[in-house]
Amino acid sequence: MANAVEALLWGLLSGGALVLGALIGWVARVPVTVTALVMAFGAGVLTSALAFELVGEAVELGGLLPTAVGFGIGAVAYTVANVAVCRLGARHRKRSGTQQMSESEQPGSGTALAVGALLDGVPESVVLGASLLTGSVSPALVVAIFLSNLPEGLSSAAGMKRAGRSAAYVFGLWVSIAVASGIAALVGFLAFDPMSAGTVSLVTALAAGAILAMVVDTMIPEAVEVTHLMTGLVTSAGFLVSLAVSHAGG
Repeated sequence: MANAVEALLWGLLSGGALVLGALIGWVARVPVTVTALVMAFGAGVLTSALAFELVGEAVELGGLLPTAVGFGIGAVAYTVANVAVCRLGARHRKRSGTQQMSESEQPGSGTALAVGALLDGVPESVVLGASLLTGSVSPALVVAIFLSNLPEGLSSAAGMKRAGRSAAYVFGLWVSIAVASGIAALVGFLAFDPMSAGTVSLVTALAAGAILAMVVDTMIPEAVEVTHLMTGLVTSAGFLVSLAVSHAGG
């Protein structure tokens, strides 16, 4: 029971970074360059965590085949779902500029934004909760999710504000996603417990594939458009920081 509550709290903490980022993006005029640099750094941190924490663990648990199958399914599933919500108006949901559409420009885009935000946040929360099955949550994974969620919330909220979304909509959305993150982490902990090692390997890799597709489709474009040739360097720095945290955590 205690571990289940802990999984819920870790999920809420990671989701809370979205709310914190949204608050900063709403009340402060953060330079677009700063937002893009933090987004690039967060992308590197998250990529490193999924490579060393998720994929590495999946291979150890079930071997290469279940990992490869799960990873591929996750990437394809995310891409298909992302294409669907993008066509409904959520293509630029993490952009801080004027790319996001208002409800008057594309009816239903508000709902699409909410579904897209949920799509982006659930896979990482599920594996965060599942990581408690090994005894303790991975510090590198927590740091990675937090540091990637913060700029996501910041950039997206800034873009929503420019698109004319209300504060009630923006914060209602991100608080709901934070709560959903907590629930997803709890579900990850409870659902993974009775599974075989091979099944856990496949599902963990599935989440990793979805997360990588999300990073490339939604985070990197915001960074590249503004920081251009600096994106690779900043992303690499995030990758190394996450690797250091993972190594320090044992």
